Amino acid sequence: MARNTRVVRPTKSTEYELVFATREAEAGWRDLRATQRNVLTDAWDYLTQHPLQHTSTVHPLRGELGVITRGGQSHERWQYELSGGARIWYFVVNRVVHLEQVHTRHPNQTK
Repeated sequence: MARNTRVVRPTKSTEYELVFATREAEAGWRDLRATQRNVLTDAWDYLTQHPLQHTSTVHPLRGELGVITRGGQSHERWQYELSGGARIWYFVVNRVVHLEQVHTRHPNQTK
């Protein structure tokens, strides 16, 4: 392994794993990391520890946005609201949180 290779934060056995479900989510995450690193770190902690817990800023989306179908299976789509209108949309399968969309500002679909 090369020197100066970034160390990825390990998860505890009780935590959820985060994965990118789309390339767009990965790009959005990278953009948010560049502008809102501290808030995104808080989001990481929340999503790895209890992504299915309702709060004032974390909740399932409603209506047609509330369900996403992947691989022939339907999943409840959740939203994590960050400051400045940024949003993370995700779904959970077993102990894996799939980051489906990461918006750097409030998405038009939920305005």
